[in-house]
Order: sequence, then C-alpha cells, then structure tokens
Amino acid sequence: MMTWLVVGLVLFLGIHSVRIVAPEFRAAQIDARGLNLWKGIYSLVAIVGFVILVWGYGMARQDPLVFWLAPSWMSHVVALLMLPAMILLVASQVPPGRIKAAVKHPMLLSVKIWALAHLLVNGDLASIVLFGALLAWAVVDRISEKKRLRAGITSNPVAGPVKWDVIAVAGGLILYLLFITVLHKWLIGVPPILGI
Repeated sequence: MMTWLVVGLVLFLGIHSVRIVAPEFRAAQIDARGLNLWKGIYSLVAIVGFVILVWGYGMARQDPLVFWLAPSWMSHVVALLMLPAMILLVASQVPPGRIKAAVKHPMLLSVKIWALAHLLVNGDLASIVLFGALLAWAVVDRISEKKRLRAGITSNPVAGPVKWDVIAVAGGLILYLLFITVLHKWLIGVPPILGI
C-alpha cells in the first residue's frame, strides 16, 4: 500500500530537488527548451507527483502500521505550531516585507514547521514517510540554498514595506482559521483538533 505514496514522493520531491542535486541539468534544460517550457514540465511533474502522493497516502492510511499514538492534547500543540506555518506560507507568496527578509525562505520554514507538527500527532508508517520526507527535503533544500547564496548564485530578499507583513499575517490567519474550522476535515477527513 506504500508503493504509490513513495512513487508520488519521488516525483514531487524529485522535481523539486533538481536545483539541489543537478543544477547543470536544470540549466541545460532551460537553455535547450526555454524557461517557460521548463516551468511547464516542472509544474506537470510536480502536480502529477502531488496527486499520486495524496492518493497513495490515503490508500496507505486505510491499513496503517502504527508506531505511536499521540495524546489528545498534542493536537492543540500542532494547532499552535500551524499558525506561524500558515503566516510564513502566505509571506512566501507576497513581495518581501520584514518577515520575508528576516526569515529569508519562509516557504521552507513553513514546510519544516508543518511537517514536524504533523509528525508529532501521526505515528503511522505512511505519515512518518510522508512528513519525514518533506521535513528532510526542506532541511536539505535550505542547506543547498545557503551554498547557492555563498556562491553568489542567489541573494536574500531585502526588507520592503510593512504592508506585506500585514498582508502575510492577515492572510495566514484567514487560511489558518479556514483550515481549523472547515478545510482540514473536508480535505483530509480528520478534524485538526480532536473534539471539534
């Protein structure tokens, strides 16, 4: 039952890791095909991988191999951790304000917090594989980004107007409330806080 989850992770994280493990291949593809076609291929592989991993995770959860059961209060800890994760997710999608400049890579930090939080409450093998893989990928990608920064290939965002921080916090709070009240149960089938 884990096969499709692993296939999805390989596709999804594999395409997201090309810049980490094969930057020359990425550059050659962009030179040969153009940036837009490369982005199209990248997006297609990422979407297919994501769909397969979500489906595979759902299949694997039907017959779980459980290593630990989290206490019910742990869902409140996760809910607390998810608030900054959502704010950082939104901050990654807007122009730099103070948050983005301070954190440098808010999407990677958001993924790390999200994955770690979900590992705290999900002790089954499929969850350990899924969230563990995403956490490991985010750590490796951040290390790779630091190397690209030192090499002068990339640069850190420069602090911009505070309005982008206000948008990030407001948007993250709205997204968080939507997930807590409706979206998590609708999309995943599990209430994010037990008892609601």
